[in-house]
Amino acid sequence: MPHVRTSDPNAVDAALAACAGGDSDAFGPVYDALSPSVFGAALAVLRDRDHAAEVTQEVMVEMWQTAERFDATRASARTWAVTLTRRRAIDRVRSEQARRARDQKDLDASAVGRERDVVAEEVDSAFERAAVRDCLDTLTETQRESVVRAYYGERTYREVAEDLGAALPTVKSRIRDGLSRLRDCLGVNHG
Repeated sequence: MPHVRTSDPNAVDAALAACAGGDSDAFGPVYDALSPSVFGAALAVLRDRDHAAEVTQEVMVEMWQTAERFDATRASARTWAVTLTRRRAIDRVRSEQARRARDQKDLDASAVGRERDVVAEEVDSAFERAAVRDCLDTLTETQRESVVRAYYGERTYREVAEDLGAALPTVKSRIRDGLSRLRDCLGVNHG
């Protein structure tokens, strides 16, 4: 198909009608002739070049897939394309507004939940710390010192053994026995 000039609406209409008739080669000139107008119409509504480019692509694909719906007696190909574009761009704006509203609602709900959870977590954490402190007092001095250095001091068994000047197997045994007593004291299941 020869080049379709954008200034010749009859040639664009004829090319789109040829697409509807199954001429896949006719769509290239339709795309070339109409995509600038489609992009401009999308940009006027969306005010965002990336969204406008996406809508342009969607409209051009829709025109290709539904070319048989085009009726040159009702409107020109350009008018049909711009009408499709405005509808799709408005749908995009509404969809984006709805998405933002949902996101804000989710954010607000999670923020409220977090504020309540933070208070509950702080209270639970304070009780847990107090319970751990009380249970640590039930350990022997050597068990308590080994457990505290290993878990609160973030030391390895070997480092704890060096700190305490004790044999590594002895320190491992103290920590294992101390943790077992802590689990029993705190009521934590072994399983």
